[in-house]
Amino acid sequence: MPNENPGVLVVGGSTVGLCTALFLSRAGIPCTVVERHHASPAHPRAMGIGPRTVEILRAAGLADAVDAQCVDMTGSGLQMFAAPTLADADLDEEARRTPPRDDAYAGLTPQSLRGTCPQGRLDRVLIEAAREAGARIEFGTELRDFTQDEEGVTARVADDRGAREIRARYLVAADGARSGVRDRLGIGTSGPGVIGDPLISVLFRADLSALTRGHTFVVCDITTPEAPGGLLPVDGDTEWIYHFRYPRASGTKAADFTPERCAERIRAALGRDTGVTPEVVSILPWQVRGLIADRFRSGRVFLAGDAAHAIPPVGAFGMNTGVADAHNLAWKLAQVLHGTAHEALLDTYEAERLPVARSALEQSTLRLKDPSLHWATGPEGRARRAAAGALNAPVVHLGYRYASAAVLGAEAEPPSTEDVARNLDGAPGSRLPHRWLPGEEGVRSTLDLVDGRFTLLTGPTGTSWLDALDKAASFLGGVPADGHRIDDGAWTAEAGIRDSGALLVRPDGFVAWRAESLDPAPEACLERVLSALLARP
Repeated sequence: MPNENPGVLVVGGSTVGLCTALFLSRAGIPCTVVERHHASPAHPRAMGIGPRTVEILRAAGLADAVDAQCVDMTGSGLQMFAAPTLADADLDEEARRTPPRDDAYAGLTPQSLRGTCPQGRLDRVLIEAAREAGARIEFGTELRDFTQDEEGVTARVADDRGAREIRARYLVAADGARSGVRDRLGIGTSGPGVIGDPLISVLFRADLSALTRGHTFVVCDITTPEAPGGLLPVDGDTEWIYHFRYPRASGTKAADFTPERCAERIRAALGRDTGVTPEVVSILPWQVRGLIADRFRSGRVFLAGDAAHAIPPVGAFGMNTGVADAHNLAWKLAQVLHGTAHEALLDTYEAERLPVARSALEQSTLRLKDPSLHWATGPEGRARRAAAGALNAPVVHLGYRYASAAVLGAEAEPPSTEDVARNLDGAPGSRLPHRWLPGEEGVRSTLDLVDGRFTLLTGPTGTSWLDALDKAASFLGGVPADGHRIDDGAWTAEAGIRDSGALLVRPDGFVAWRAESLDPAPEACLERVLSALLARP
């Protein structure tokens, strides 16, 4: 039973586990992923990639590759609409009477995707990138047991060749809503639990071009009593998902939905007279769940993604919250494993991500009861959300703030529940404000300047900060840090730093500390700040 010694062992090889491995490997941390399934599943479990996830993918150089895997919805404008069957839907008229949706992220984020992206396609991009970065990804390998001590975690895994041990400094559990790691640790959960009736998701192939007539959409809500459900494009052409509920009280079981029965139901949903014969590829029973782990850390083991929080699908907050978990945790593990931060920095993972996950769960649950809270726009939408205690979706995705020991002077409550731009104001704990900047390397976003390092941004008269950063980082043992002067008065005013102030941004793109003007002793100031942020004595 040979031993292996990665810095981090990741349990679970879906999106969140793969992102964790990618970010760690890019930071120079040896990482192994074990996944009990023999391949990445072809049946999509999520479709929507949120703006913060796009930013994270951009930082890893993958946004364009993922965009190429998306359904092209740039010319459609159709989001969610309802019709008795797809054949009954007048998509031309639907497109004419659907007002153009305001781009809530215009000017706030450097990149967007052209449409939805099936999770399996996203994962294939992540697998290739993580392996190229140096991660070891083992499908068909199951975690059997693990123990931890003061120095690390010993995991016993097994594959077709037999059992072996892996010795890692830390373990990240990204093994899903029914996490075996969470159960072994004895970590409880809270939340609504199982919500509503069970569902069936059917992946099928069919040429629906005669029915869609060149239109793409996010979801068509089929209302015919014969086959109510939701129709979603996988490739926008010949691959589709049809999902529907079945009453638990009826005595029907998931096994009763054979491929033949599912195909018959899909024909009814498309329209009986269409002549379309769907080819059922796979059938996935599933259940909406809402839960959050009581703790995200136990010693040297961390929970991420669905293992930490299972979030209902309305709003696309689940997978995206998990990707942000991975991004948050990876830079902290890297700093600790490289010896530039004290182990206490890892306590800030739970302190930051658990409140964000709790908010995402609350917001998705509200939308599950009333989906219009998500889709409604204008004054009516704002009024409905205010009455229900709901946040506008851009605020959920981008407008949250961190409050922990890894943020100095944090303002935990963002100023707006509707206008995400007001929340991205340079305040400590918020995501760095985006602005396009010209330069010798071409036009870049302020977010692009943060390349996995602490980054100091200052105004046109704050160059003393930059010299001080080099000295402070060197004094502290070579903390990876970089600095940039920004000669854009509008941006520095927006970020709250004036011409001589500074923002210190963490490797994950969140503002760690802000100085409105130049400190009389900038080098000593930055030494104190970096020491505090890295939990160094």
